[in-house]
Amino acid sequence: MKRCIASACESFCEEYVMVSIKDIASACGVSIATVSKALNDHSDVSGSTKALVRDTAKKMGYLPNSQARALKTNRTYNLGVLFVERASRGLTHSHFSAVLNGFKNEAEANGYDITFINRNTGGNTMTYYEHCMFRGVDGVAVACVDDFEDEGVTELLNSSVPAVTIDYVGRGRPAVLSDNAQGMRALTEYICGMGHKRIAYICGDDSKVTSIRIESFCNTLKSLGIRLNSDHIVRGKYQDPETTEKLTKELVTLKEPPTCIIMPDDFSALGGITALEKLGMSVPEDISIAGYDGITLSRFLHPRLTTYQQDTEKIGAEAARQLIAMIRKEIPGEPPVVTVSGNLIKGSSVKYIGG
Repeated sequence: MKRCIASACESFCEEYVMVSIKDIASACGVSIATVSKALNDHSDVSGSTKALVRDTAKKMGYLPNSQARALKTNRTYNLGVLFVERASRGLTHSHFSAVLNGFKNEAEANGYDITFINRNTGGNTMTYYEHCMFRGVDGVAVACVDDFEDEGVTELLNSSVPAVTIDYVGRGRPAVLSDNAQGMRALTEYICGMGHKRIAYICGDDSKVTSIRIESFCNTLKSLGIRLNSDHIVRGKYQDPETTEKLTKELVTLKEPPTCIIMPDDFSALGGITALEKLGMSVPEDISIAGYDGITLSRFLHPRLTTYQQDTEKIGAEAARQLIAMIRKEIPGEPPVVTVSGNLIKGSSVKYIGG
């Protein structure tokens, strides 16, 4: 029995022994330097030799050692992602998860892995900057929905770690923005074009994005000659149907209720719909509503939600491209600010009332 176990262990070890580039060189009859160049796609190695080396490496089960590569290239090929928001929804945050998917796809296409940056690792508390150093990330994407002025975020963005910001401009970093001004303008113009003059807006948490949307909403109404009722702008929360439900009830019971309500986002719009149903009102017959973001959920609501669809895939992919370009020192001069447009989804939750 002992001999059988020993034999099995030896077989297991032989099967999983680490294959080195020296082994590949020997199998191919070329030098170690040639194998290294072939695997790293150097131009001074012929195509046929590259094919031979790569095919042999694959058959032998060769896997490059990330630590060895990091020592040689001074890169870990690991990108950090920092996401902070008050609701703490994490990957259940519908908009952010879609942006992250675009970031992930572009990062992986360029050979990078992703690590989430936080303040707690294995029971130890550290700053965001310290966590980036601990994980040895080559750079970090910062997508703070609520507060870019947080002390830990500020420390990270003021450090030497390459970083790109999403929906925030500042600190001399490349930035990728959704065109929130254009999005709110397009949504408001469409609602006004459907004859609505009493339009309420339940905005999200206090942030730069929220400020831009409020300003665009007010300016659009002014440009169309429509009076703004200050009671029709109320502070809500992003990704929070419960708060939106409460505020929707308050708006529709005003002395001068709106005929249409713009919700903070598509997910929060569920709370608005629930509030109206509890009041015995239907959408859009009794009151119209519109969302923001254009998440998949909005297409399956009845009636289909009128919303502004952000191009989350492009936002995420562009953030990854800008960060990788910064790591490679391919960004000369001022860091770019890339604005990504979306498109209006008319849906059927906004009723035409003349005009």
